[in-house]
Amino acid sequence: MKTSITIGGYARNDIKGTVEFVRQAERLGVERVWSAEAWGQDAVTSLAFLAAQTDRIGLGTGIMQISARVPSMIAMTSLSLQALSNERFTLGLGVSGPQVVEGLHGVAYDSPLTRLRETVEIVRMGFQGKKISYEGKRHTLPRLGGEGKAIRLDFPPTKIPIFLATLAPKSLEYTGASADGWLGTSFSPDHAEAHLAHIRAGATRVGRSLGDIELNVACPVSIGENVEEMIEARRAGVAFNMGAMGSGTTNFYNDAFGRAGFSDDAQAIQSLWLAGKREEAARRVPDAMVTQFGALGTAEMVSERFRLYRDVGIDSLTLRLDTDGTKAKLEMLEHILDLLRGLV
Repeated sequence: MKTSITIGGYARNDIKGTVEFVRQAERLGVERVWSAEAWGQDAVTSLAFLAAQTDRIGLGTGIMQISARVPSMIAMTSLSLQALSNERFTLGLGVSGPQVVEGLHGVAYDSPLTRLRETVEIVRMGFQGKKISYEGKRHTLPRLGGEGKAIRLDFPPTKIPIFLATLAPKSLEYTGASADGWLGTSFSPDHAEAHLAHIRAGATRVGRSLGDIELNVACPVSIGENVEEMIEARRAGVAFNMGAMGSGTTNFYNDAFGRAGFSDDAQAIQSLWLAGKREEAARRVPDAMVTQFGALGTAEMVSERFRLYRDVGIDSLTLRLDTDGTKAKLEMLEHILDLLRGLV
């Protein structure tokens, strides 16, 4: 399996340490680094800097929030990064959620799949070197009634892979039908079909197969002997996803866990979180909502989890390491890569 790492998302990150971590990950053979975007660092600036600090590792946005930028600017930014990085860039896109889209960007969170589809179509027009002329439900270029005209971006036609971070069934189907890759979260190899069935259905509908889409999923990793301690350390993060990553009515993470068989648990955790009972919400997280959504335990246990990801068809793991400090992260990363190379 391919491997990738993730950086960014929060402004308090150690920039010097991050650069060193990415450089060493490149040396170790990690395929790609994804730059996160929430309400701290944006997904683009750090990749532009890393393009000058690295030579081979792939650079991807994980993800650009489509509501924070117009589609033509997404295309221009992507083409710029592709040129700066000597063709190492991958565009990861996602719709984010109502808390961020409406609370931070002031954009209505309506018809997210329509917005995503139209964004991808406009961006691809830019990549293909076409004049950007588009009439959709959410985007119209040039603006109707205005003085503008269709413009071709000042770049040659360029192939840039587009990965989509999707969770809802219809969005997963669209990913299967249209994307070069999938950025999966809240994914459990024990319940793989909760996601993959929808991607496969979308792919089949347009004459593609699941093998035509690179399946890249986030995998939190903890290695050690004290399994109970590691589970306890993860509960709060799961509770945060159930309660804070969305609104009371729209939370794709919550829904994804529900499709994997944890609907009652997810709803109970969300209710506690939204009531301000965050410690109770964390205690309500069952062990399986931790252990089945990542790789945790002894080296042998973690290897078995990696084998399961591989056997259900996952192509690449985005490793989320549970340790701090550049040296500790690199030691853990090297251990993980050794385990992956040892899979049979």
